[in-house]
Amino acid sequence: CTPGRQSLLFKLYCLAVMTLVAATYTIALRYTRTTDNELYFSTTAVCITEVIKLLLSVGLLAKETGSLGRFKASLSENVLGSPKELVKLSVPSLVYAVQNNMAFLALSNLDAAVYQVTYQLKIPCTALCTVLMLNRTLSKLQWISVFMLCGGVTLVQWKPAQATKVVVEQNPLLGFGAIAIAVLCSGFAGVYFEKVLKSSDTSLWVRNIQMYLSGIIVTLVGTYLSDGADIKEKGFFYGYTYYVWFVIFLASVGGLYTSVVVKYTDNIMKGFSAAAAIVLSTIASVLLFGLQITLTFALGALLVCVSIYLYGLPRQDTTSVQQGETTPKERLIGV
Repeated sequence: CTPGRQSLLFKLYCLAVMTLVAATYTIALRYTRTTDNELYFSTTAVCITEVIKLLLSVGLLAKETGSLGRFKASLSENVLGSPKELVKLSVPSLVYAVQNNMAFLALSNLDAAVYQVTYQLKIPCTALCTVLMLNRTLSKLQWISVFMLCGGVTLVQWKPAQATKVVVEQNPLLGFGAIAIAVLCSGFAGVYFEKVLKSSDTSLWVRNIQMYLSGIIVTLVGTYLSDGADIKEKGFFYGYTYYVWFVIFLASVGGLYTSVVVKYTDNIMKGFSAAAAIVLSTIASVLLFGLQITLTFALGALLVCVSIYLYGLPRQDTTSVQQGETTPKERLIGV
């Protein structure tokens, strides 16, 4: 194989593995939520996931350096001796924390259907951040495929509204404001991390260690702010089973593969991969849980598949940080 073909095959391999891991994770998560009598604290699971990702990254860095001396030198130089880099990599963790809180606030103040539709705007927002922050261009066909993917994911995840007698006081203006912030945070954080990864020759595993260290602190704070009283009463590992640990392990591996995908492809391709995982996990749920396929799901899955095909048609490489000046109009619509 030529170097270009080998690079393409590696990118496709990363995307395929991420898609399969994400689909398996979704299925396993659904199983734990439908079979366990005592539900675990999801906030503690997120915290443990960050710890496992940190440990896996340390192990992979040790393997990459090849010797204990070089491993210690790498940690000393890039982690312990680089507080500025730690601060730089804490930005995605903090922004993701804001995103999660804004998404919860939006869900509390918007109808579920409105939330499902508007939150998928994070897909074109990611594409826009990619264009503006990384100086890339997307063709008209790629923009069409991005918005088609947005519509497809919305239909795949669509659940008809159910009538309820419970009256919940909502503030739509607050909800739309929160969803706008969540969408912007999602696009910015992902593209910011991609820019940091691709703007230097620093090891991917070093970057992961730097980010997960701050991620552990952020998730620990969030855990005790959300469930601190219940955790003190029932324990940090309340409700954990072998299946829960399996879900946490899948989430950790998926997180590592996500960083690999961002490093060697881009955040837009990550979005397409995540959409494909949603479709695959839903199809698998038909066999495992008796889930019924609806017309909206079938149409959404078709849109997802077509959008992936259309996005792959242009031959322009959008996976590296481009140098040089282009006008905003040229970057938004490359022909």
